[in-house]
Amino acid sequence: MTAIEIMNGRPESGGYKVDVSRGGHNGRVSSEWFSRPDDEKYLSLSELYASVKGRAERSQTRTVESATIRVEAHRDDPEKLALVLADADAPVAPTHWSFGQLASLVGAPAAYLRQLPAPLAGINLQYGLTNHRAEQVKTMEVADGRTELRAVTGPDYGRIYDHELVSAVQRIAGDGVGDTRWKVPGVLDWSTGVYNPMVDVTKDTTTLYASDRDVFLFLVDDRNPIEAGTLPDGSPDLFFRGFYCWNSEVGAKTLGIASFYLRAVCQNRNLWGVEDFQEITIRHSKYAANRFAHEAAPALANFADSSPQPFIQGIRSARERIVARSDEDRTDFLRKRGFSKAETGKIVTTVLAEEGRPPESVFDFVQGITAVARSKPQQDARLIMETRAKKLLEAAA
Repeated sequence: MTAIEIMNGRPESGGYKVDVSRGGHNGRVSSEWFSRPDDEKYLSLSELYASVKGRAERSQTRTVESATIRVEAHRDDPEKLALVLADADAPVAPTHWSFGQLASLVGAPAAYLRQLPAPLAGINLQYGLTNHRAEQVKTMEVADGRTELRAVTGPDYGRIYDHELVSAVQRIAGDGVGDTRWKVPGVLDWSTGVYNPMVDVTKDTTTLYASDRDVFLFLVDDRNPIEAGTLPDGSPDLFFRGFYCWNSEVGAKTLGIASFYLRAVCQNRNLWGVEDFQEITIRHSKYAANRFAHEAAPALANFADSSPQPFIQGIRSARERIVARSDEDRTDFLRKRGFSKAETGKIVTTVLAEEGRPPESVFDFVQGITAVARSKPQQDARLIMETRAKKLLEAAA
């Protein structure tokens, strides 16, 4: 099968043979998939957009003097607590998230306050608000039957709405279900090593999520595989482009976009064979909206329309660059780059087991390093080693 044939359509088998023993592993999407209840899962970008846009339209923000906020608590309902804001038509009930934000802003331990009866928690909060040095807070309220306080932030919080991120994704991905090249991913069959991009979008397979405090989306271009070299058996080493992005308009997390190449996505939404991982984040500071408009949204569009040739050439250069021809060369190459004696031995042994020969090229070493990284139980240690592998690959390009 030629590279042109691969780009033009799927093989008759209905999927693509991939080698997920290579490259890195990324569990970010899987953790989202695993933790989301059904009411946070969406089957299309239009459905997701309608939900978060509607929520924003029912919301209002205001900046108030913290000392003017009055905390209401009723002795006959020890779990009920509300806030009276200046110019508000009625008291607002804090969500679990906004209660924690409010407590943090005034220097009160939220976990402890939640254990107290509402009147006693209210007294502590009122004291903190009255003596709040920052003087002002920015609130976000939403009317859903009753008015809820969704967020309490500092006055300079730069809000990027969830629907703005979803809209930016829609501009390149349409509905995200196959109407463009970008879609909810398929699934890897572990028994055959075949990745099938054609999977129905259901609550069990979707990768479009939103809760009352955030939004997360993951899409792939998995009907247009990219060949970057060959496997030991001579078959093509296939990749797909993918990206995920996230945001929280209530301050639960930054806005971020991660782009990468990957070889497969399994049923549990783990990403396998990841290469060339790139990430940008934007804090919700004063000029966050401008940064999103001028940096994040264009970066997403550029990745969607970019040619894979730089990536392909980088992989080929790494494959062609021979850096070790003896055991001594291999040891020197890794030790000079900060790998311990034990790590060096594991990397060489891993490549020998997977490739049937010891590492010689930069690409061989990169694959060995990422394979060893996958075996590390601690995420920080795994990311550190994968970052070192990435730098090696970039240096060879």
